[in-house]
Amino acid sequence: MPVRIGDVEHLEFEDFYQGNRDACLRAVLAATGDRQLAEDLVAEAFTRAWTSWRKVGRHPAPHAWIVRVALNTRVTWWRRRRHEVALAGHEAVDRTATGDDDVDPALLAALRRLPRRQREVVALRVFLDLDTETAARTLGIAPGTVTTHLSRAVATLRGDLATVNSQEGER
Repeated sequence: MPVRIGDVEHLEFEDFYQGNRDACLRAVLAATGDRQLAEDLVAEAFTRAWTSWRKVGRHPAPHAWIVRVALNTRVTWWRRRRHEVALAGHEAVDRTATGDDDVDPALLAALRRLPRRQREVVALRVFLDLDTETAARTLGIAPGTVTTHLSRAVATLRGDLATVNSQEGER
């Protein structure tokens, strides 16, 4: 029985999704610090990838494309939400709880304290293991800027996590 083109694309996307979903989720989680939001963003990004799979499948780093779309979607959602008004008498949902067993909560807390661009660089360089050039293209910045942001982020994280570890050791 001959295989239709659509079936091949479906199988390629399914393989891509299965092989990259967790890494993309960890990267977006590192950038956002919020498990539920990260899951929503990654699901949206994979949906967009599926609808444009012929283009995305040829991208040099499709998993970086997913993360970038997820982070861009976060900005779009934030812009929409800043105009929303909370209803009186309703508590806002605490979105800082992650329930994630894969990433240390102390690391997530330290990542949340980093500036946005540093979180994005850490997500791409550390969690997705992208090279500097690919991370720079994904973020639309110079490779030297990626290196600088990563260096500053690592120094800050090192200091924050050393403080957390010393405080836990005193208990």
